[in-house]
Amino acid sequence: MSAGTRTPTDPAGRRVLSAALFASAPAEVLDFLLPLWAGSTLHAGASAVGALIAFEAVLSLIVRPLAGELADRFDQRRVAAAGAALYALSFAGYALADSLAVAFVAAGLGGAGGALFWVALRAWTGRRSQDGDGTSAYGKLLSAEGQGAFIGYLVAFSLLERGGYPLLFWLGSAACVVATASLLRGPREERDRTGAGREDRLGAAGRRLLPLMVVSAVTAAAEAGLWMLLLLRLQGDLELSPNEIALVFAPGFVVFVLLPEHTHHLTDRLGRTPTMVASFAASALFAAGLAVVSTPLAIAAFWTVAAACFAAQIPVEQATVAAASGGRIGRGMGLYESARLAGVVAGPLVMGVLYEQLGWTAACVAAAATSAVGALVVPYAVRTLHLPQEKKNPETPNPNPNPNPNPNPAGSGSGPETVPVREDTEDMDMSKPEPAQPSAETTLGPKEHARKERRDWYIHTVAFALGQLVLWTLDSSWLVWQITDGSVPDDQRGPLVWFGRIWLTIWVIDTLWSWSYTIWPREKKSKSS
Repeated sequence: MSAGTRTPTDPAGRRVLSAALFASAPAEVLDFLLPLWAGSTLHAGASAVGALIAFEAVLSLIVRPLAGELADRFDQRRVAAAGAALYALSFAGYALADSLAVAFVAAGLGGAGGALFWVALRAWTGRRSQDGDGTSAYGKLLSAEGQGAFIGYLVAFSLLERGGYPLLFWLGSAACVVATASLLRGPREERDRTGAGREDRLGAAGRRLLPLMVVSAVTAAAEAGLWMLLLLRLQGDLELSPNEIALVFAPGFVVFVLLPEHTHHLTDRLGRTPTMVASFAASALFAAGLAVVSTPLAIAAFWTVAAACFAAQIPVEQATVAAASGGRIGRGMGLYESARLAGVVAGPLVMGVLYEQLGWTAACVAAAATSAVGALVVPYAVRTLHLPQEKKNPETPNPNPNPNPNPNPAGSGSGPETVPVREDTEDMDMSKPEPAQPSAETTLGPKEHARKERRDWYIHTVAFALGQLVLWTLDSSWLVWQITDGSVPDDQRGPLVWFGRIWLTIWVIDTLWSWSYTIWPREKKSKSS
């Protein structure tokens, strides 16, 4: 099997997904805990805390283009492992920090580590799915990130009061060490370190990517700013507690974790442009809706719909960037990650000023207008990439991946259409889905598919058991209360009990679905069927 036809479900891919899960767990939690820790442990003021957060973000922004270059020239898993190792050192630094100076060093290590880790991991995903289903591969990666964040928050909320910040930081460091070890397993992959003959083509690809980068940065700014204002509104105007706020966002978070791995079945039929337009339109409706609704239930419903659209849009966006980057996927991902991070850094500042000057409704309208403009501009941004036209309902493809002088069995188009594609191999490596449409994921036989479903179920069950253990230590496990007492006492009811019950329902459905392939073996359906 060639590198171009492997997907993140082969052994190397599973190790990458495992690394993403272990690293994203502490990384996501740190965004929430860092201001609280700096204020309570280091007695830092608001300006010092803001400077600490900004230092990490700006350093990560600066390092991301360099991370892309390294990912193109060296083994991408080794580059990501270096980032995970810096992550581990960063968390160890936070655990040992007794002054702001040490905290700034830890923040710098974390900013650089995050840039190396995520850019290289996404570049690896793009390169390994060049001739297959890039949207599906990026969906699996996004799902692994969400699962890691979910586990990280469960552990943090259960251990923070018992062990304090140092314990959480040390656990985060250990998780990043596991991610590093997972990425270092397996043989080294040799990369072309010369870059000869690519600079002109890369410069052209970078110019073509510019409109999409601008759209990504501006819409990310609006989304990040609105998210911050929504948290403040739920806490201030609606006077919700942290647990109640978590309950508002829980349905959307579950959707965002579970859907990315499966949305490619729909997005592959719609195409990249309609998917992104629909996502930006949903963001506009979400922002506009927040201006007129004020109940937590309505906000939760709006957020769940928006989260479903994000789960479909983000993998498509990343796969599009990878497809347009030619042989320099690392640099393309570095530019993309930099653009989005720049928006995330600037968005809360701009939206915060707008909110203070004009109020909540004006901020929502501005965010909605920004997303609407993104929906209008993104078709042009995609057209400028000059990607081959997608086949939404492809005919049965040729199972032989070898070149064939006869143009008719090769998949789609005639001979004259394929000649220029083969001449520009760097730009079109990611743009040949037709000849290799039956990727490893779509050609699994009944036994292989059943084995894959059981393996995924084992992973989900381990996560479920760990989560129930955490909920049990908090006296919030609905399952344990039902087994031991027959019902949950009134004084123990709360968001965590409700959440555990929903998780149990999801696990039961997942169990029935996964083992149905063992009881009733059947082939995994091809997208072309």
